Amino acid sequence: MRKILSALLFLPLVATGQGYPTKPVKMIIPFAPGGASDFVGRIMQPKLVELLGQQIVIENRAGAAGNIGAEAAARSAPDGYTIFLGNVGSVAINPGVYPKLSIAPTRDFIAVTQVVDVPSALIVHPSLPAGNIRELIAYAKANPGKLNYASPGSGSLDRLEMEVLRKLEKLDMVHVPYKGGAGPATAGLMGGETNLMFATAASAMPGIKSGRLKPLAVTGARRLEALPEVPTVREEGYPDLAASSWQGIFVPAGTSREVVERLFAVVQQVMKDADVIARLKNGGAEAITSTSQAAFAQYVAAETERWARIAKESNATPD
Repeated sequence: MRKILSALLFLPLVATGQGYPTKPVKMIIPFAPGGASDFVGRIMQPKLVELLGQQIVIENRAGAAGNIGAEAAARSAPDGYTIFLGNVGSVAINPGVYPKLSIAPTRDFIAVTQVVDVPSALIVHPSLPAGNIRELIAYAKANPGKLNYASPGSGSLDRLEMEVLRKLEKLDMVHVPYKGGAGPATAGLMGGETNLMFATAASAMPGIKSGRLKPLAVTGARRLEALPEVPTVREEGYPDLAASSWQGIFVPAGTSREVVERLFAVVQQVMKDADVIARLKNGGAEAITSTSQAAFAQYVAAETERWARIAKESNATPD
């Protein structure tokens, strides 16, 4: 009997400790293919497979500015077999914009580690007669109500960045939200359905490189290596527009400490891989990891507080 009890007590450690994972792991990305999150997840995928020794199945659960995917991930079994690639919008901004969220990310997720930092780019359709922010503002003021700007959703970083610009310059422009993340929104802009938008540099890069999108500025602290000729918003005299998106790995609350520590260690290795770093950089993203799981949790809490304040000041509400 003692041997049976000992074996039963040992089973959970086998299931959640060093033996993890013993089957494929699902990564939920809360946006459609083609956006920054999908770009990052698919670059991480092969190295995760190599280091974890199991398949990583990417599931794009788009809709409601990332809320659908976030809710699905938070309600998954806390066993390490569903991980969530959350970003500043789906984790830190949405709670301040959507008053009826069924989850609270800081309560319902364990923040494992940051993986990337992605500045935004202010991009316009090539037909728009503006080569910098000042020319864009002058054109918008001369044509009130005639310009429309795209966003991946009302609660997105891209929307709030444009709201800050609109408030600063008292611009009259029409908001056109897209479902499914930055991929559909940038595709609409390339197709001429809209005139301008803020988008993560990773989402905008293919259109910029093909000449179907024109970048006016980037929101990071320094110019991007992939776009060395494009100035920062600070250089253009708009420090209030300085912002950056981030992405990180999360698991449902209740996931064992052993699994969290295993994922933290493996993801750290993934993001230090030279090929991963180079591919991210070429797409406008920078590999950045947290010093500890606790440090990332504190950062997420601070970001949630920060964006709740900005959303309130910008009167940002769901459409």
